[in-house]
Amino acid sequence: MWWSDKCKVTRTLTYTNTHKLGLMRTMTTASILASITLATLSVGCGKYDDGPDFSLRSRNERIANTWNVENATKGGSDVTSFFTQYELKMSKDGEATLSANYALGDLTFEFATSGSWELVNKDEDLKLDFENNDADETYEILRLKEDELWLREKDSDLELQLKPS
Repeated sequence: MWWSDKCKVTRTLTYTNTHKLGLMRTMTTASILASITLATLSVGCGKYDDGPDFSLRSRNERIANTWNVENATKGGSDVTSFFTQYELKMSKDGEATLSANYALGDLTFEFATSGSWELVNKDEDLKLDFENNDADETYEILRLKEDELWLREKDSDLELQLKPS
């Protein structure tokens, strides 16, 4: 009788330990898969080199704004002063307006043109097409957040960092 009780306890302990070990393996596997999934999502969500890695707002919603140039560089030199008078308005439906005010002594000149914008090249570039063709340009998008738009002019080293006005 003593022997059968001992076997019963041993079988119960063996089953319990085996069940716990299987549960631990399942939990470890699930943890590893969850970590791999999160790592893939955090790396895979970023479209632009300078970010963001992830956004709940669509690209069109982030682009739709009234933008002013905060910083501009060309060939490593600061050229911001050439762009401070510009204002670029883009709407969600693809309409765009570019305006600028120039002062020359007591005279003020106003420049304005209307047109459209669109994302091209798998949403990596922003194409601006205005009535005044001199203002047409395509830019590589470096960063697109709701409060930051960084652009590099295609075939040029001009970089613009825009902020909402």
